[in-house]
Amino acid sequence: MGKFDGVLLATDFDDTYFPESGVLPPENREAVAYFKAQGGLFTVATGRAHTTFAPKLAVAPVNAPVVLSNGAQLYDFAAGVMLLERPLPPTIAPHLEELTRHIPEVGLEAYHGEDPYIWNPNPWTWYHLDKAGVGAEERPIAAIPQPWGKAILHQEHDILLRAQAWLLERYGDRYEAIFSNFHMLEITAKGATKGGMVLELARRLGVRREHIYCAGDNQNDLPMLQIAQVGYAPADCAPEVRAWGPHLLPSCADGAIAALIADLDKRYP
Repeated sequence: MGKFDGVLLATDFDDTYFPESGVLPPENREAVAYFKAQGGLFTVATGRAHTTFAPKLAVAPVNAPVVLSNGAQLYDFAAGVMLLERPLPPTIAPHLEELTRHIPEVGLEAYHGEDPYIWNPNPWTWYHLDKAGVGAEERPIAAIPQPWGKAILHQEHDILLRAQAWLLERYGDRYEAIFSNFHMLEITAKGATKGGMVLELARRLGVRREHIYCAGDNQNDLPMLQIAQVGYAPADCAPEVRAWGPHLLPSCADGAIAALIADLDKRYP
């Protein structure tokens, strides 16, 4: 028996657990090893799809299924099995074609299974693909095969704010549209959020709500911060997250997750 038996910790990956520098703070690895040795369940809830997160498993030693694509997928890497998918409805393609007639500056990245597709790429599209370490096939929106796990719109933040408002005003009953950073607007099926999928994971693992802890740095993390017993964020989190009022940690590069686990050590003496 360990002090963290029945405790679930779900953290965002990029810029919360793993910094932009690409160098994992060693204290994060040590703290996660301690948390798991004491019975804790450690996982990642990320905007990355399976194809872009799988290469990062070596630095994120999870011992529970992972929430992918902003809550559209739940994947068990230990078993190599997709446990649950909540794909976008097929209406997404014509609706995004309609959106791009009104806001033609946006670029699109869409995921069909393991395969990323792009349309009208811009510098932020290429930046994201390079960071994720994947290539993508360029196609017209209508020619991207269905279903899509998620879609991402890329552009300057003010343009994406217009796109978010346009989409939610017309089709907010069908889609989530939430920022993962200033230049990426993530679109998933209605109800497919990190928070919803973390709750589903906890249900499957038999973890009670009062023993769920989550950490994240951006707007797409708010749904899981809001369902947690305590929602944590690194000091360099997005303004929307800071305004929500999380338990603040050191910055990502300074070992935010190690500090989180040190706080849990006090909560579970």
